[in-house]
Formats: sequence, C-alpha cells, structure tokens
Amino acid sequence: MAKKNKRSTPSVSVANTPPQKFEFNPDYSMVKKDLKRIGALAGSFILILVLLSFFLK
Repeated sequence: MAKKNKRSTPSVSVANTPPQKFEFNPDYSMVKKDLKRIGALAGSFILILVLLSFFLK
C-alpha cells in the first residue's frame, strides 16, 4: 500500500481582504505608429521593385 502524506496547508482568511480589481489598460499608440511605418516602408519597397522591373526589361 502507498503511504499517505499529510501536508499542512496554511489557512488563508479571504473574508478580511477586500476584493482587488486590476484594470489592464495598455497603451498601444507606439505599436500602431510602428506598424504604420512598417507598412509604409514595405509598400514603398514593393513599389520600387515593380518600377525597377519595368525599367530593367
């Protein structure tokens, strides 16, 4: 038979602690700015490649 280990668990009093509300409100303005810049750079690179393909043919 297996031994049963008895562990002492600390009792936490939940009734005395007030409920805590954590509001997660991140600011994504810098991320949006970076994504717009990446999109503009990607679009300009693609446009340059298309224009070069016409001139190099």
